[in-house]
Amino acid sequence: MKRTVISISLIFLLGNIAAQTARKFNLTESIEIAVDSSLQAFIAQNMYLSSYWSYRSFRAARLPSLNLQTTPLQYRRDFTRRYDSYENIDVYRQQQSLYSYGNLSIRQNFDPTGGTFFIDSELGYMRNFGDNSYSQFTSVPVRIGYSQPLFGFNSFKWEKRIEPLRFEKAKTQYLYSREEISELTIEYFFALAMAQMEYDMAIDNVASSDTLYRIGQERQKIAAISNADLLTLKLDVVNARNTLTNAEIGLKRAMFNFVSFLNIDKNADVKLDIPGKPANIFILPDQALKYAQSYNPDFRGYVQELYEAEREVDRTMKSSNFDASFSVSIGFNQVAPNFQDAYKSPLQQDVVSIGLSIPLIDWGVRRGRANMARNNLNVTKISIQQKEQKLEQDVVMTVNDFNIQQNLINSAEEALNLATMAYSVTRERFIIGKADLNSLTLSLNRQNSAQRNYISALRDYWLNYYKLRKLTMYDFINREILADQFDKVWTIN
Repeated sequence: MKRTVISISLIFLLGNIAAQTARKFNLTESIEIAVDSSLQAFIAQNMYLSSYWSYRSFRAARLPSLNLQTTPLQYRRDFTRRYDSYENIDVYRQQQSLYSYGNLSIRQNFDPTGGTFFIDSELGYMRNFGDNSYSQFTSVPVRIGYSQPLFGFNSFKWEKRIEPLRFEKAKTQYLYSREEISELTIEYFFALAMAQMEYDMAIDNVASSDTLYRIGQERQKIAAISNADLLTLKLDVVNARNTLTNAEIGLKRAMFNFVSFLNIDKNADVKLDIPGKPANIFILPDQALKYAQSYNPDFRGYVQELYEAEREVDRTMKSSNFDASFSVSIGFNQVAPNFQDAYKSPLQQDVVSIGLSIPLIDWGVRRGRANMARNNLNVTKISIQQKEQKLEQDVVMTVNDFNIQQNLINSAEEALNLATMAYSVTRERFIIGKADLNSLTLSLNRQNSAQRNYISALRDYWLNYYKLRKLTMYDFINREILADQFDKVWTIN
């Protein structure tokens, strides 16, 4: 028995030492670390960066582009077929030539029509070797033109409509992902809080059961307790020690999960500062629904999804009809045996081109694709309507759960206080012999259950609150629109 008392004392001593060296975390600090340093935070950052560079590419495509196309050197020595006008036959003749070419152009897409303006300049050089060797330079000092698909699909117009919306959704989605990380942090935080509470209760239970067993031994000497009750007290000591061992295992597992998720030192000794009773906040469902419809990235994604389906209908319908393109350019060109003369007195160059592409027989392939795209658009509209209804229902139900949860916390706190006082009174009555063992056991179980219920009520409160923040992208405590906080929270570690 002395050995047991010493072991209990060592447990309390080690607990006091650990409490002095443990690093304390409150709920707010844990969430801040998670949204900044967890692996999920890095994933969210890189997903946003992917969308960011995609949008940068879209913006860059709207600016004038400078392009250089060149064939610096092309040398050929081979036999080629030529027509001999004297003999009226084709013959193979040896040919040896050198060729070089370059084109420098500036192009600008025109979104409203899908056409392209361009300004370019060309220079070419050709030299033939052999008996009739000669050299020529050809130049286009400047040429201005425009090409336009007349009835084709205008991808520029749709990109201008969809890409900015996609990028705004990506920014909101990044903030949404941070709220998801906050939810996960709450899960791990209160899982560890529950494990720490179970461990603390197990230590108290070991000490209490050992004390009660010793009291029972003394009371048996004066026949104040039956042998069956003494055996029950001894069984409680054994069960308490087993419970302590299991609680220690559960605490280590919960501790590892918590520090791993926060991406901090795996050997860190963490002690949680359980949040107190939160302030009462009553949220109106209509108010929450209004924020969700305005700022939730899923609602913005539905608009993008609809535009993409409409774009596919436009693409397939225009590809099922005949296509026509128009191109016009005005410039100057010249040919001369030397470089200087190639730029003297250039002649005007006018090019006008009209192209037609008419599907004659395709056995209904294009029409089938167009009908399929229209059907997909109808399916998309119905699907979006269902998703919106489901999301709106989720917002309303979460608001109701949150408002109710505040009352549950008050009840759980009151039950905990009552259960603690009841156990304290029953324990004192048992010590002086005015309460039986069953009453003591029942009182202890009620106190333990009340402690678990209180932690669970706190967890459910904060889970509902952060879920509501995620769905509405609004901070109801500080009254801030989270969707407008992107520039404040965006950082690259």
